[in-house]
Amino acid sequence: MSDVGSEDFDDDQGYLGEYEGDRNEAGERHGVGRAVLPNGDTYQGMYENGKRSGQGTYRFKNGARYIGEYYQNLKHGQGIFYYPDGSKYEGSWVDDQRQGHGLYTYPNQDTYEGEWLHHQRNGQGIYHYNDTGSRYMGTWVMGKMESAGEFIHLNHRYQGNFLNNNPSGPGKYVFEIGCEQHGEYLQVDQDRGDAEEDETVSTMVLKWKPKAVTGLSLWTPAKDPSSDGEGLASADEKGGSKPPTPET
Repeated sequence: MSDVGSEDFDDDQGYLGEYEGDRNEAGERHGVGRAVLPNGDTYQGMYENGKRSGQGTYRFKNGARYIGEYYQNLKHGQGIFYYPDGSKYEGSWVDDQRQGHGLYTYPNQDTYEGEWLHHQRNGQGIYHYNDTGSRYMGTWVMGKMESAGEFIHLNHRYQGNFLNNNPSGPGKYVFEIGCEQHGEYLQVDQDRGDAEEDETVSTMVLKWKPKAVTGLSLWTPAKDPSSDGEGLASADEKGGSKPPTPET
């Protein structure tokens, strides 16, 4: 599943229902109070001029829960959101959205820690795969691996550029035995026969093109050059694999 956005758990903005707590001279909720909303949600915390502002706890009737800062009825500042599926986000919020630095723990115990923008992984961050121990460290753009990054496995790592969650262009595999294999990832056509219509269907697959084996060296990200498709080998044949799409 994708990262759960808090727009799926909108706080009730109505002012009906039950309320116990402080009020200002205008009769607005102001100070410490507790409200039971018409939809069954509850909020306990600070109010300012009739709106949730300051520290508070909002409990959704579906089991979700937010503990943190509010401003003008919106989650804004530092807070923790517990989702009904067992996932959790702890970090910065801006205008009711995950934005800034935060840590998201997924139901399968994968984690992402880094920068967020509009509920999406965006900027520098680290995604850790709980089942394999592998992790991706690098740049994200609107939830996907993009630009320079490093995919770290148990006994080797891949360093290079990424595009739409896949390695793209020049890169290198670094092995613990003290050597590197330089090359590039290319999109190439792969023809396959269609059994039903007896037609040849062309699909694009990712292939690793090895170029040289050297000693360890400093990694310098580079742009994708144009290249032909000769001498291609799959990533699995070279002891590595393309990074899996993060399970979200």
